[in-house]
Amino acid sequence: MASRVLISDALSPAAVQIFKDRGVEVDFQPNLGKDKDKLAELIGGFDGLAIRSATKVSAKMLEKAKNLKVIGRAGIGVDNVDIAAATARGIIVMNTPFGNSITTAEHAITLMLALARQIPEADTSTRAGKWEKNRFMGVEIFGKTLGVIGCGNIGSIVADRAIGLKMKVIAYDPFLSPERAIDLGVEKVELDELFKRADFITLHAPLTEKTKNIIDAKSLAAMKKGVRIINCARGGLVDETALYEALKGGRVAGAAFDVFVEEPATSNPLFSLPNVVCTPHLGAATSEAQENVALQIAEQMSDYLLRGAISNAVNFPSITAEEAPRLRPFIALAEKLGSFAGQLTETGISKVQITYEGAVAQMKTKALTSSAIAGLLRPMLQDVNVVSAPIIAKERGVVVEETTREATGDYESLITVTVITPGQTRSVSGTVFADGRPRIVNIKGIRMDAEFGPSMIYITNLDKPGFIGRFSSTLGEAGINIATFHVGREAPGGHAVALIEIDGELPAEVLAKVRALPQVQQAKPLRF
Repeated sequence: MASRVLISDALSPAAVQIFKDRGVEVDFQPNLGKDKDKLAELIGGFDGLAIRSATKVSAKMLEKAKNLKVIGRAGIGVDNVDIAAATARGIIVMNTPFGNSITTAEHAITLMLALARQIPEADTSTRAGKWEKNRFMGVEIFGKTLGVIGCGNIGSIVADRAIGLKMKVIAYDPFLSPERAIDLGVEKVELDELFKRADFITLHAPLTEKTKNIIDAKSLAAMKKGVRIINCARGGLVDETALYEALKGGRVAGAAFDVFVEEPATSNPLFSLPNVVCTPHLGAATSEAQENVALQIAEQMSDYLLRGAISNAVNFPSITAEEAPRLRPFIALAEKLGSFAGQLTETGISKVQITYEGAVAQMKTKALTSSAIAGLLRPMLQDVNVVSAPIIAKERGVVVEETTREATGDYESLITVTVITPGQTRSVSGTVFADGRPRIVNIKGIRMDAEFGPSMIYITNLDKPGFIGRFSSTLGEAGINIATFHVGREAPGGHAVALIEIDGELPAEVLAKVRALPQVQQAKPLRF
């Protein structure tokens, strides 16, 4: 029986034809996404659902989707899909993360040029019958320095276009290797240097805890007077209130924004300023980009329904149904080991070495490596899945080495993730015991046996009497309950590590007290 796909948003006729040519039955109802009741009524009869942003796929709707195997989003954002509910039902959720890259990069360049020559205001003035030639004195971009924050897929395209316009490009990206920077023709710098040197700054980073308000009042004060700022990435990367003040005060000469903290942005203080250019989140809005993502999602969904091939899945690695039960706990282990290393790494990564020993070395290690790299990159980049992780690592020049060995030591299976940065090398090893739960068994060469918990604290300290008592008292006084406490040490009196699971979050003020304890060298909250 042929697979059936329901298309509930507007996809191009060429995309519909791809399904038909591949032998997939298609029901094309481009306005159905706006009628959630009718969609819920129909969805049970389909194997695949192809959508854009108008269709909202809720957990309640998925309860009706008895036969649904795959949801394909033509575009990058999957906020309109309940991914947790889809995963629980074994439904693959796919997107097209790279189809809009050129279009978004071109929009950033367009906004930079419009900002440099005050095009929108000059247009309005001229249409009003004024001829204010002296009022709109612009600046050349030739020879100016463009600071790119986030030099991944889109940022690297922006850099290439800016170099073509004879600009000097400097880039800040913790995951950009020196070799990749040379290939792109950009100079890799730290963030504070970028702020000091850039005439124009363009943002191309995801919104994470680390990047939220990456441009705030402090960084604005550190910038070159007369800088111009462009944001086509995510609302929230820039503190809009601080920027408003900097624009009014003259430190920032202008800003061009396609994205805002609150969208739709029907009102915003920035709108009142004459030196601000605004567009309504048009980054991906070209006919070419919309066509590209439609064709891509049709190809991806057809490949999955007809051959079981998975590409650009946001919720599942590339593994077969037969492999899944045996591989699943090791996928969780690899992802958590990567996440452990990623949460502790705050500088650029040169190389990642992943070693598989014993029985796990005979499994599909590519899926495990993808999971480990996704876990490693997610704390910084967030929008990373097990399929896109290797591509994103390659874009940033991160070398990934995979090694398999026969069983050695005490464990039937052992995975070791080693992260190499310019400043240090960090290794963490783990295994899965008969209970199926992943464990950390070695950190930096120090043995321990610790399960992963949702909220944990990692501490390195000197092995001296009194540390455990002082630490426990500090958390007890703050009303924080310790669930588990695991320690290991090199030798009596030497370096030691502790991995503690706690109930709930660790407030910043309590973390500061922990870091101030005698013998504590490092204290880091972790989330799994």
